[in-house]
Amino acid sequence: MIEQINEAVNYIKSKTDFIPEYGIILGTGLGSLIDDVELEAEIPYKAIPNFPISTVESHNGKLGFGTLEGKKVVVMQGRMHFYEGYSMKQVVFPTRVLKFLGIKKLFVSNAAGSLNEHIDAGDLMIIRDHINLQPSNPFIGENIPELGSRFPDPIHAYDQDLVFAGLDIARKNDIDCHSGVYVSVPGPVLETPAEYKYLHIIGGDAVGMSTVPEVLAACQMGIPVFAISVITDKGYPIEEAEPVTFEKVFAVAKEAEPKMTLIIKGLIKSV
Repeated sequence: MIEQINEAVNYIKSKTDFIPEYGIILGTGLGSLIDDVELEAEIPYKAIPNFPISTVESHNGKLGFGTLEGKKVVVMQGRMHFYEGYSMKQVVFPTRVLKFLGIKKLFVSNAAGSLNEHIDAGDLMIIRDHINLQPSNPFIGENIPELGSRFPDPIHAYDQDLVFAGLDIARKNDIDCHSGVYVSVPGPVLETPAEYKYLHIIGGDAVGMSTVPEVLAACQMGIPVFAISVITDKGYPIEEAEPVTFEKVFAVAKEAEPKMTLIIKGLIKSV
């Protein structure tokens, strides 16, 4: 694994001498933040040794290097998911590479469905904690000490100072933004009414198919994380749930994206 990470990092460094301070992972329908970055270099995932390729529609599959609010960032334009057929080690491989490139904090976005009667489609939710229902995790198998503890403790996986700062930015800009618990499921099938109810009962405020593996990898490597969901549909209460299509999720995410971008830019500026 370390050899594969170093191969990827060395290739990237052969294409750009840009050293990022912060990493950003953009989720479904949330790729336009890259337009606000003063780009110095872009590298397609497919060109990077050992780097998995995103197969999901709307995920551009590039690393973008540049400045955002005066800070040096590397932006993942699209991520990998377990449901694409990747192992969890492959899903988090890009997060490992970002760490070895030098990032000090990680900002993660996703599209998610609401499990909370007070959180509506089009709202934002800053993740303060998660419930991991993925069928595996990145740490199963041989332990690699260079990546951190074999038994990482995610009790502080989400940086609470960033959570409060993000909520403050939202409040000052009249953005409907909540903090809550994100449930990560394998997908790609969406939830039944009974499953939405179950996920609500166990403490979830939103549900999605990503994010937690990357957050766990970042936690193991000592990287503070800020994660935010754009709520694209509602699964609870059941009487408010509607059939979900990818096109609808993408459209709602795109409409809400400027609000998410404003919060991330505000945080990047202040760190």
